[in-house]
Amino acid sequence: MPYILVLYYSRHGSVANTARLIAQGVEEVKGIEARLRCVPPVSSACEATLPSIPEEGSLYCSEEDLRHCAGLVLGSPTRFGNMAAPMKYFIDSTSALWMSGALINKPAGVFTSSSSLHGGQESTLLTMALPLLHHGMVFAGLPYSLEALSRTQQGGTPYGASHWAHQEQGNELSPDEAVLCKAQGRRIAELALQLLPLHSSKK
Repeated sequence: MPYILVLYYSRHGSVANTARLIAQGVEEVKGIEARLRCVPPVSSACEATLPSIPEEGSLYCSEEDLRHCAGLVLGSPTRFGNMAAPMKYFIDSTSALWMSGALINKPAGVFTSSSSLHGGQESTLLTMALPLLHHGMVFAGLPYSLEALSRTQQGGTPYGASHWAHQEQGNELSPDEAVLCKAQGRRIAELALQLLPLHSSKK
């Protein structure tokens, strides 16, 4: 069965919670499933090694997970208005997929979380979209036909789902944020099924 890869890095849990809601949205679409994967943290110690299976959370993503996905939703916390270093490190390792064109014509979306409302969510989402465009993916955000996008008082942007992890809210998403996460999962899943013949025909 084709799958949407929901790939994320999460430090304190809010991005992981967002990823799970996006995966729920994917699973609402018949004929496709969600595959949750994460990327390992980056260590400044050259000798450091990490287990191939993380102690908690989703499995680490392999190149094959990415190569064979029907669509991708990429998530990272906001770090100074940009994606976190572990996600950037992982993306920088995908040049073999870029050279083979493995991700061309597959739909993609992005999501994020930040501890401050104006902490660079939109710039993070936009910069995360750039490498996906270089891979030839079909980028899709969230349309304003979703009422929650105009109604939200916390996270949620037309560029992708987001969460404001402020002190009172913590890792728990607001109702509107959750609606937008599931909507993003559904949209990428539906687009993937429509675009499947395009990237299947070039194999």
